[in-house]
Amino acid sequence: MRVTIPQLQERARAGEKLVMLTCYDASFAAISDEAGVDMLLIGDSLGMVIQGHDTTLPVTMGEAEYHVRCVARGARRALIIADMPFGSFQQSSEVAFHNAARLMAAGAQMVKMEGGAVMAKTTAFLVERGIPVCAHIGLTPQSVHALGGYRVQGKDDDAAQRLISDARALEAAGASIVLMEAMPAALAKRVTEALHVPTIGIGAGVDCDGQVLVLHDVLGLYGEFKPKFAKRYADIGAAVVGALRDFDREVRDGSFPTDEHSFTMKESELLSLQRSLAQQKAS
Repeated sequence: MRVTIPQLQERARAGEKLVMLTCYDASFAAISDEAGVDMLLIGDSLGMVIQGHDTTLPVTMGEAEYHVRCVARGARRALIIADMPFGSFQQSSEVAFHNAARLMAAGAQMVKMEGGAVMAKTTAFLVERGIPVCAHIGLTPQSVHALGGYRVQGKDDDAAQRLISDARALEAAGASIVLMEAMPAALAKRVTEALHVPTIGIGAGVDCDGQVLVLHDVLGLYGEFKPKFAKRYADIGAAVVGALRDFDREVRDGSFPTDEHSFTMKESELLSLQRSLAQQKAS
């Protein structure tokens, strides 16, 4: 049975930690479901870990919609959250609703929008029309150029107060979850204590109501790049390289495929095939 937003909010109020993971395809969606992950985020991080871009900015609505459909086909339990790509929601509330509706129709149960209090009006517009919103404050990767890089946010008093105000404004606008990225742990704790809705952290300390990481960081599938806030729980990338090298070697030395991996024919079928081929050659 699908995890719901009220269930997540109730569990957070009861002190239970929530788990979110990025996901981009049906296979990993099914595996994440089996592992018990609460929420699957089709993050615009796919632009970097799947498409090979330097930033998340090139991801299009069509690409986001495609990956939402893939994840929705694989996940039966986890709540599916879709990132709104850069340029798909900043222009106006009406444009944001149109694009959010596309992602919901593709299989999402919630959309995520980057930005602080400036996005409160759009958040309210979507929520009033039946589209749940996950707000995203702190380091907002779609603003990487404006921020001067992937830097920790809220390090001085003024910046910290702005982020607290942003979080409150987005909650008041109807956001169901507030995601905080790359913020001092003490500040993230203050935000969490100031809100009634759950907070999800990524590089925001242990006191958030839940945590999210990029799937490829968790599994060691994204080369040597490793953000400070990410923990590698397995080195699947190295295992994949080893397996592919074994495949390459066995194909080249003729040890694959063996009879075990080949199809056979009955002797009568083989004789019939040989006669048929001989007749075709003769004619």
